Amino acid sequence: MKKIVNLSLSIIFSIIFFSCSQQDGGWDDNIKLSRKTVEFSAAADSVLVTTGGISWWVNNVSVDSNGCKYYPGVTAEVDTFTIQHDCFIVKRRNKNTLFIKVDKNTQSINRTITVCLEAGDYFDYVTVTQKPI
Repeated sequence: MKKIVNLSLSIIFSIIFFSCSQQDGGWDDNIKLSRKTVEFSAAADSVLVTTGGISWWVNNVSVDSNGCKYYPGVTAEVDTFTIQHDCFIVKRRNKNTLFIKVDKNTQSINRTITVCLEAGDYFDYVTVTQKPI
């Protein structure tokens, strides 16, 4: 009886331990960005970011951490799309290419544009920092 109790406790402990080891959002990197940060001068500029994965989409784009986020409403089934706002254009050109273009920064402070990519339960970010004039 003691062996059965010990075995049962071992099994229960193992189940609890292994089921708690993977958290939500804890998937392995299945987007595989070629770069995660970009720095620009104040001039208008653009960058191509490639991915190793193909089943990703843009979850949102935020500007200057002021709480403004732009949600494009696209999914991984869409091979190409464009998100355009006042100071940026974000395009998925194909399954492995993200194009980000920013207008000239006429502000006196840095501009930060963060593009959040999602693939299943994995999120990754491309952060563009643009210097002021």
